[in-house]
Amino acid sequence: MTPDDLDFLLTEAGRDLLDLAEGLEWSRASLVASTARVRRADPDRAAAVIDVVTARRRARDRLRGAERMLLTDEAVQQATAWPVSALRARRLAGRDVHDLTCSIGAELSELARTTGRLVGTDLDPLRARMAAHNVPQALVGVADALRPPSRDAVLLADPARRSGGRRIHDPARLSPPLPALLEAARGRDHAIKCAPGLDTSELDHTGEVQLVSLDGSVREACLWSPGLSSGVRSRATVIRSGAPDGPAPWGPPPLVTEGVALHVEEVTDLDDDEVDALPEPDRYIVEPDGAVVRAGLVRHWARRHGLRQLDPRIAHLTGPEIPVGHTGFEVLRRCRLDRKELRRELRERDCGSLEILVRGVDTDPDALRRSLSLRGTRALALVVTRIGRSAVVLVCGPRTSAATVQPNT
Repeated sequence: MTPDDLDFLLTEAGRDLLDLAEGLEWSRASLVASTARVRRADPDRAAAVIDVVTARRRARDRLRGAERMLLTDEAVQQATAWPVSALRARRLAGRDVHDLTCSIGAELSELARTTGRLVGTDLDPLRARMAAHNVPQALVGVADALRPPSRDAVLLADPARRSGGRRIHDPARLSPPLPALLEAARGRDHAIKCAPGLDTSELDHTGEVQLVSLDGSVREACLWSPGLSSGVRSRATVIRSGAPDGPAPWGPPPLVTEGVALHVEEVTDLDDDEVDALPEPDRYIVEPDGAVVRAGLVRHWARRHGLRQLDPRIAHLTGPEIPVGHTGFEVLRRCRLDRKELRRELRERDCGSLEILVRGVDTDPDALRRSLSLRGTRALALVVTRIGRSAVVLVCGPRTSAATVQPNT
């Protein structure tokens, strides 16, 4: 999209052409016909209009209010999913916030619901103009994130994590570089988003590292300054769309926003982490959410839910029940990591499909599955783990939740 394209889209004629395109079908079967219809209406601006309309469709589950926004497909791919942004905005409620890398305003749109004065800046003038249109409550301009033109406001930033389609793992190669961004934010309250796999141990950061997952997928790490951390050094935030399958006495009720329920569980390094590590499994095996594992809070989460570890170095947990809102596997038998023994066991159990979880053992799940020659009709699971010095395989029933478990009689 060019500046001239954006000028046009902000006119009445541009809005009319967007309305025309919105009323068309953009499925694969209708793509050619719909494209031709828009091009007949305005061949010069058709490409920009189609880019916006198709980007809006891709953004429907990621951004609230996407149907009214000016977007590009690339900006949508880079945008944070709205439940993650909404939780951050709730944490910053009442504060003045300056989004240093606002892009098209995805994060600004959530911040506008909870915060005080709101500023957004970006190096890309085109995206800054889109953000100004998408979030009129914010003061938006063009500025370098390493030279914040604001005072007192909380600084928020999301350095670009990809270059040439490839993910960047070196903090110094992010855009802007993460060490330089932390230096620019020194002395101010700030929250800086990073990739969840980024090694933050060598950064000059003394506040909180928050790992966030959404519906089972770890989405980001967020570096919070000490002034926003309340003494927490490590936090895991687990977000699930929809309420859990029963009451959750350990956490707040679901956050309901615009008819969507977000079930949120948080665990921090300030929580109790005293749990036993006993080598024999209980009735169920439970694997914590990836955010809990990456945050190093497995024992804290286990203590909360009455679980214990099979091995103090491994994240596989065991207990008599599956925690509300989570899934687990009923243990049927403990075996050695011996393919011949496993083939015989699975054949006797009529296993035809297999979920395999591996931790602490150098085993490729796909290669193991192929070697077992499954031909049955039942779905089962294997938990391949290490207990002490031994590799152990737990043959389990299929993944199940607390709501579907029958009482143990």
